[in-house]
Amino acid sequence: MKEVKIRSMISFDWAMKRLLRQKANYEVLEGFLNELLRRKVVIKSIGESASNKTKKNDKSNSVDILVEADSKEIVIIELQFYGQDDYFKRMLYGVSKFIADYMHKGDAYDTVRKVYSINIVYFDLGVGRDYVYHGITNFTGLHTHDELQLAEKQRALYEKEFAGDLYPEYYILKVNNFDDVAKDTLDEWIYYLKNNKIRDDFTAQGLEQARKTLAYDNLSEEEKREYERELKDRINRDSEINTAFTDGEIKGLKKGRAEGEAKGLKKGLKKGEAIGIEKGEAIGIEKERIQVVLNSHRAGIPVPTIATITNLSNEQITEILKRVES
Repeated sequence: MKEVKIRSMISFDWAMKRLLRQKANYEVLEGFLNELLRRKVVIKSIGESASNKTKKNDKSNSVDILVEADSKEIVIIELQFYGQDDYFKRMLYGVSKFIADYMHKGDAYDTVRKVYSINIVYFDLGVGRDYVYHGITNFTGLHTHDELQLAEKQRALYEKEFAGDLYPEYYILKVNNFDDVAKDTLDEWIYYLKNNKIRDDFTAQGLEQARKTLAYDNLSEEEKREYERELKDRINRDSEINTAFTDGEIKGLKKGRAEGEAKGLKKGLKKGEAIGIEKGEAIGIEKERIQVVLNSHRAGIPVPTIATITNLSNEQITEILKRVES
C-alpha cells in the first residue's frame, strides 16, 4: 500500500490575514468556498479586515475576511478561537451592519447584496452533534405549507426562485466536533482547519494550491518569524485563559471551605481543599505544557523552534508528543 504523507501547513487564520488576500492565491479560498457552498465561486475582490465601527460606542463587527464574488454576492468569513455566549447575536449583527453600511441613502432596495456568513469556530457553540450547520430563511404557508416563490419578473431580476433565497445564509463549522475521518471533499478542508495538515491523497478544490502556498517550509524567513511570534502570542492567551479558570476554581474552593466551616466541616474540608488544589495545580501545569507543544506541533513548527518558544528541551518535547499521540 502506498504511504500517504501528511504535510504540515500554517494555520488558516494566519493565512487569511497574510497570504490569501493576494490575488495570486485566490484559488485557495475559491476552492474552500466551492466545496462549502457546493457551486462555483469566482472571487472578484477581497476587502481588508476591519471593524466597520461608525461610532465610538458602537459594537465591533470583527470580520476576518470579506469576499466579493463576481455574482454580486458577499461572503463574510470569520474565524473564532474563544467561546462567546452571544456569538449567535454577533453573527446576526455582523451581517445586518454590513448590509446597512454598504447601502447608500436613496438606493433602491434591489441593490441589497446577498450575504453568506461563514463562521469557523473552535469552541462548542450551541448544542448539536454535527460539525457543519447551515441556516437559511424560509417563508412557508401556515395552512398550505408551501414555500413562497418569487414572481416571474422577480425571478428574472434576482435570478432566484424562492423569496428566502434573497436573504442571508449562515454556515457554522464547529471544527472541534470533527472526528478526523474525511468522508468527502468538504471534510478534507475541515481536517485541515482542525489539524493544520493536508494529506497527500486529499483532492478537494483549493487544497493543491494550499499545499504549495501555505506550507510552513515555503514561508520566507521573515514570514516564519512573524508566524511563530503570533503563534506564541496565541499560546500565551491560552495560558492566561487557563490561569483565569484555575483562579476561579480556587476561589470556588475557598468559598466552599467557608461555607463548610459554618456547618462544622472545617477540618475535613480544609484537608480536601489542600489535596484538591495540589492535584489540580499539578494537572494544570502538565496540561498547559502539553497544549503549548501540541498547538505548535499541529501548526507545523519544527521541534527546535518549539523548544525556543517553550523553553523546553528537544527531548522533553519529543516525550510530550509521544505521550499525547500514543
